[in-house]
Amino acid sequence: MTSRDDTDFPRDVAERLSGIPGVTAVALGGSRAAGTQRPDSDWDFSVYYRGRFDPEDLRALGWPGEISRIGGWGGGVFNGGAWLRADGRPVDVHYRDLDEVERHLADAVEGRFRIERLQFHLAGVPTYIVVAELAVHVVLYGDLPSPGGYPDRLRETAHRRWLADAQHTLGYARDAYAGRGRLAETAGAIALAFAQGAHAALAARGEWITNEKALLDRAGFRRAGFRGADEVLAGLTAEPRSLVAAVDAASDLIGEAPE
Repeated sequence: MTSRDDTDFPRDVAERLSGIPGVTAVALGGSRAAGTQRPDSDWDFSVYYRGRFDPEDLRALGWPGEISRIGGWGGGVFNGGAWLRADGRPVDVHYRDLDEVERHLADAVEGRFRIERLQFHLAGVPTYIVVAELAVHVVLYGDLPSPGGYPDRLRETAHRRWLADAQHTLGYARDAYAGRGRLAETAGAIALAFAQGAHAALAARGEWITNEKALLDRAGFRRAGFRGADEVLAGLTAEPRSLVAAVDAASDLIGEAPE
């Protein structure tokens, strides 16, 4: 496959992906869909399928790289994908079972969701992340349902759940780690709590997010002229009083996050 420019490339990839048996839609995601990409940014595609989907059919397209089995990324909402090179460009392909996506959409409308562990994510991922993708991705082939805005019930339940998780994380860290001078554990707990608090803030505002890369920035926990997450963690020592103060500062900032 050869493409003349960045306009042709996603169209050509989508055309190839759409020919895989079972695929009913293809969408462009990530920074390329948002228009925030750098020249070296990956190209993120989601393939939506119903019923049978065999990753070997993706392998048959001939693009070099790593292709996982269904469930190879831990199961759950991120049920597998591939890291490939197409036309010399890095391409990520995410598998999306459309029946499952529609169930998560119905749950999100009612304010229901789970938080699942996912590698490289501090706070894990909420199951409504696949609903966020429907809201922000660019459909290149086929048709996909739309959430029609951020559900009111999800705003309430997600904000409440994430904020409670952040508070519990810091409460445990204060007693079990900070007061005992355990620097690494305290720092890790504070970082986790900031991620949880950021999810809470964005949910309260009704703002979709599909990964953690810009999570703290979007929530306002890292910006010029503001004592944010980086400043709380900078210069920590194993002295218990310093660690307890950092936990308390993190708690105050998370509680002050604008809604």
